[in-house]
Amino acid sequence: MNADGSGVTRLLPSDFGADYDPAWSPDGSHIVFTSTRGGAFFDVFVMNADGSNMTRLTNSSPSWSGGPAWCGNHIAFFSNRHGNNDIYVMNADGTGVTQVTFDAGSNSSPTWSPTCDRIAFVSNRDGNYEIYVVNVDGTEETRLTDTPAAELDPAWSPDGGYIAFTSDRDGNAEIYVMHTDGSEVLRLTDNPATERTPAWSSDGTRLVFASDRDGNDEIYVMNVDGTGLTRLTNDGASDRNPAWRP
Repeated sequence: MNADGSGVTRLLPSDFGADYDPAWSPDGSHIVFTSTRGGAFFDVFVMNADGSNMTRLTNSSPSWSGGPAWCGNHIAFFSNRHGNNDIYVMNADGTGVTQVTFDAGSNSSPTWSPTCDRIAFVSNRDGNYEIYVVNVDGTEETRLTDTPAAELDPAWSPDGGYIAFTSDRDGNAEIYVMHTDGSEVLRLTDNPATERTPAWSSDGTRLVFASDRDGNDEIYVMNVDGTGLTRLTNDGASDRNPAWRP
């Protein structure tokens, strides 16, 4: 859809599987996503921005792969192909798969730094879900959050200075932002509903996210200081996982 919520266009038919987690290519010409179109298990697919020329990039059966994120000529994703969820990186055509994390916990939700040299992700390796960052070669893993709550859905800002994320540290899931070293956490939303999956606008001035504050999951947008909240979708279905075109 357009950034004001108009012009909603369906890209894929729904009778061949479930489609999740759309993410744009850096030039806005393609969309990578998670789908069950290849069978009973989740895999990563890519298509043109108009929904044409769909190609399967992973073939993980009987395991699964998903949560793709694109930076430069590479796509990060998570997969349990070696027993538990870990972060992997592959070329944009699906070749050259490299494992980034090696941990007994569940590692998922990768998001790239704008310079494509670091990846923020979610892991429960220390007992509950927290946000970590790692170099793309797997070195220098660092934990950014440390609370008894669940910290989820990291999204790196276009200028590289901030990470937006979801947390229930204050009682329910809200949108927060912090510096990329985990400091100066700021809460942006304050609602009894569930707010999740933030994504940045290209200029770094706005965040789009999903919320059920009006009864079911809809897409909203706000300024990065939490002001200017606007509802973009309004229907009886569940609208989630927004991704802003570069």
